[in-house]
Amino acid sequence: MAIDPDAEIDHGAPLTPYRQLAEILRARIRRGDWAPGRAIASETQLVQEYGLARSTVRRAIAVLAESGEVFTVPQRGTYVTDRSNPEATQ
Repeated sequence: MAIDPDAEIDHGAPLTPYRQLAEILRARIRRGDWAPGRAIASETQLVQEYGLARSTVRRAIAVLAESGEVFTVPQRGTYVTDRSNPEATQ
């Protein structure tokens, strides 16, 4: 499912808000908003930007982490996986 990287969360859509956010973040990564090895926006920034609960943002990030697109460093942030250099992400 392709979602516009500039889309807003549609609470009436059949897709849950955390899935919508995961797709938006995925599209933003593909667009180049965050380069491989660089941090994405913080949970706090995403909560404010999309008007979602922190738990919803965390679920969206977990979806991307499960697919290997991002990884989280405790107390540091969430980073885009550098698929060209797998050792640099862990």
